[in-house]
Amino acid sequence: MRKLLFLLVLVGLWTCKNEPKVATNKIKDDVGFLADDKLEGRQTGTEGEIKAADYIVSRFKEMGISPKGTNGFLQSFSFKPKTDPHKEVEFTKNADNTITGNNVVGYIDNKAETTIIIGAHYDHLGYGGEGSLFRGEEKAVHNGADDNASGVAIMLNLADRLNVRNLNAEIKDKNNYLFMAFSGEEMGLLGSNYFSKNPTIDAESINYMINMDMVGRMKADSTLAVYGVGTSPIFKQTIKANNEKFRLVENESGVGPSDHTSFYLIDVPVLHFFTGQHEDYHKPSDDADKLNYEGMNLISDYIYEIISDLNDNGELAFRKTKNESEETPRFKVGLGVVPDYLFDGEGMRIDGTREDTPAFNAGIIKGDIVVKLGDSTVTDMMSYMRALSVFDNGDEAEITITRDGEKIETKVKF
Repeated sequence: MRKLLFLLVLVGLWTCKNEPKVATNKIKDDVGFLADDKLEGRQTGTEGEIKAADYIVSRFKEMGISPKGTNGFLQSFSFKPKTDPHKEVEFTKNADNTITGNNVVGYIDNKAETTIIIGAHYDHLGYGGEGSLFRGEEKAVHNGADDNASGVAIMLNLADRLNVRNLNAEIKDKNNYLFMAFSGEEMGLLGSNYFSKNPTIDAESINYMINMDMVGRMKADSTLAVYGVGTSPIFKQTIKANNEKFRLVENESGVGPSDHTSFYLIDVPVLHFFTGQHEDYHKPSDDADKLNYEGMNLISDYIYEIISDLNDNGELAFRKTKNESEETPRFKVGLGVVPDYLFDGEGMRIDGTREDTPAFNAGIIKGDIVVKLGDSTVTDMMSYMRALSVFDNGDEAEITITRDGEKIETKVKF
């Protein structure tokens, strides 16, 4: 009887030990923590950023992800802020008046020769500052649920899934994985730029980089922007072959206003995922309850499939792309609108307007499509910016929009 009982215990232990591990989806919980008022907007160099970094570290530890910073999971960098540190923002200052930010870096070592970097910035605007579009008189916490707790939550979800896949030996991963939560993005890509110049792995081993910034507001038409598709010859066919859910808007350039740019500039192929701007962008109203969590799960699945598809392709070829930002016209005035960057029809569709601006005063509303400005026909974002570039403060211009299929002509005063 005792031998039988002993055998049953052994079988039970063996079964538990060999039971496949399962990844846990904590996307909503991760956003909820990072976008909570208690973190006071996660501005780089503040207590809120430190709390956010500590949380991400705890999540990596919970998964069993290894540290790959310069001090455990952290990679610190120092800089002099453009904002006067004696005004409003309570930075944690060093003796030389510099501010320290922290990248959070985790690693899965598959004994491979190449490494994929999967990243998202976790800092935001704190109580606003120069980057805020909030016009209220009282200072308010900018929680940055979409910008960019959403990207960090998907990054952590992918880390868990890829780690579990590795532990269960489901497939032989032919890349290592470096997971990075960048700080300093809102101040000018500071954290990713620092890492690109001071990598904690062999820079030559970096295969490609995936970046997620503002991936929490997928619209009803399931539009997903993917930038950097021209930075490796294989990317276009890969993102199309694995797409069943999204209306993709592709952009070839490896240069853009997020952390993937830092890697493109050191000749690393990059893919950047983005669900578009909205009226809550850089405002205190960018809160966790407004995110499309079902859409975020779909994006995580999509990126996971892309990574899996590229597993057998070895080191990807890098290709330089035309830098669209170099061709962007400079302009002195603006309509005061939030453009719909994911719109691929004729004209420039407006995703939101701000009060007391030329567009607002002219009666232009969300959903309107600008098709003519002054003497110029507007067919896309670039032609809109070219049209705008000829005007100065005080000028008045004819503007034609379409609303619900009807053309409306009016005037705007800059």
